[in-house]
Amino acid sequence: MKVLIICTEKLPVPPVKGGAIQTYIAGAVPFLKNKHDITILGRNDPTLPEKETIDGIDYVRVPGGLLEVYRDGVVNYVRQHNFDLIHIFNRPRLISPVREVAPNARIVLSMHNDMFKPEKIDHEEGEKAIEQVDKIITISDYIGKTIKEMFPNAESKLKTIYSGVDLDRFVPAYTQEGKKLRDEIRKGHNLESKKVILFTGRLSPNKGADILVKAMPLVAKKFPDVALVLVGSKWFSVNDVTDYIAYVRALAERLPIPVVTTGFIHPTEIHKWFAAADVFVCPSQWQEPLARVHYEAMAAGLPIITTNRGGNTEVIDIGKNGLVVENPEEPGEFAEHLITLLSDSSLRKEMGQFGRKKAEANFNWNRVVSDIKSVWDEIEDKIKNNIAIGTVAESTEEIDISKIMTDTPVEEIELAETSEEILVAEGDVIEQQVVSTDGIEEKPEKNVKTALSEIFNVMKENINLNEEIVGKQLTAQVREIVEMLEEKMLNNLSLQNHDFKTVANDLLAKLQMEGTEYTELLGESVLEAGKELGIKLGKNEMKVIPKKNMFYSENNPPAAPWLALKNRKMKNKKAI
Repeated sequence: MKVLIICTEKLPVPPVKGGAIQTYIAGAVPFLKNKHDITILGRNDPTLPEKETIDGIDYVRVPGGLLEVYRDGVVNYVRQHNFDLIHIFNRPRLISPVREVAPNARIVLSMHNDMFKPEKIDHEEGEKAIEQVDKIITISDYIGKTIKEMFPNAESKLKTIYSGVDLDRFVPAYTQEGKKLRDEIRKGHNLESKKVILFTGRLSPNKGADILVKAMPLVAKKFPDVALVLVGSKWFSVNDVTDYIAYVRALAERLPIPVVTTGFIHPTEIHKWFAAADVFVCPSQWQEPLARVHYEAMAAGLPIITTNRGGNTEVIDIGKNGLVVENPEEPGEFAEHLITLLSDSSLRKEMGQFGRKKAEANFNWNRVVSDIKSVWDEIEDKIKNNIAIGTVAESTEEIDISKIMTDTPVEEIELAETSEEILVAEGDVIEQQVVSTDGIEEKPEKNVKTALSEIFNVMKENINLNEEIVGKQLTAQVREIVEMLEEKMLNNLSLQNHDFKTVANDLLAKLQMEGTEYTELLGESVLEAGKELGIKLGKNEMKVIPKKNMFYSENNPPAAPWLALKNRKMKNKKAI
């Protein structure tokens, strides 16, 4: 088949600046090209030509950065070329415009993040995208589950294909090549006699590097010979120092142990740091789709400590190749697991070896390619048999009616025959009625209003937590503004739907109009709280969000939170 792979607008392929999706594509296409004619369409980059052919694969690059700009370049290219299969990565919003100019092509969508969330795509556009594709590949069951919850009609098209790792580059320290890499890094950074804890990833709040740093004093009390390595930057290939990075570094400088902050490391060099480490930690605070660093740590023979967020735990056999932190916001839980592993070198070795074998068996590129190939073969078969675009081939499996009748309680059959109300399942919304899990019916208006009040509570708690730093006068001013907005919104908000994106954006706009220096902090608070509560409302699980000391610790007062640093910077600008 003639196949077009469409990457995202963020980073180029080959992955000269890193990126999980870009690495995934680069790892799979060398094998897929043997049977198919492949073109890769991606964003441009100063280091790469607009067009080139490498090892029989055509690369075409158009302006990127913004999705709208990238979309125009993609549409123009697709309009001028014919393909049997168009495989789009992680951008469901590209499906409709691509379909318009390629009405006869088959489309496969690969999802690496939860881009079907309401704040990322309109529901109607999401429905249309799902109708237009023949298959949706997800990198974890978690991503598939989130899509299915929002779009039940997608279920029959979903297929999980876990990512892979280069087993020849990422090697354990107990191998000859691994020992060589380990010695090189350790000698170059004075880590030769240290127990090295490794973090790799973007330095942003949802990746949780600050929480890991806060866990280190507890670990250092037990193991003064420990060292922490933070590999990563604000964004792929960008080494700018953000307020958050400055905050993490301020915390690190006060530790009684060495901390190495490398900044951005090129993808061709990252494996060396895995070989140099003793334990790998993924302290994700957000619902991580499934970070590829887990595969790299397993391949490098490292025991893993990860968080119970999103799809992370899908590759963890607890106690065999890793340990799981159930409360990611608690530094103490990270410290507890680190102490367990650092106390037992035999356990670390056993877990590392188990992880390496798991990677060899399940997360090699041959397996990934085989899984993708099976999807492409299915598409090719549909083309040959003239099966309509976007449909799922009917199952040939015979249905045993007698078994269904035997397994179905008589009471349910009778109810189904006599009452239409049996169609209302727990949590379903029928004619603006919400049936909650405890059987109590509530009006949606009441739930939305309750949720909105909780959003404001979260915001006010964040204000209170920072009072010592920003001062009572500014805190009182901000609290007064927020309370005024709360009253206005609760009284005037149109509560006919569950659109928390609109609620959050409306509130943020009002905050910006007020001109408060706290706008960014409060905006982040409401957007985060709104997303969480929106999800909970959709499932009808109305729970109060617990108070979060996001970057503030009473046991660690001298280092100012990054949000306070940002606030001070804004004050200085005004003074100038």
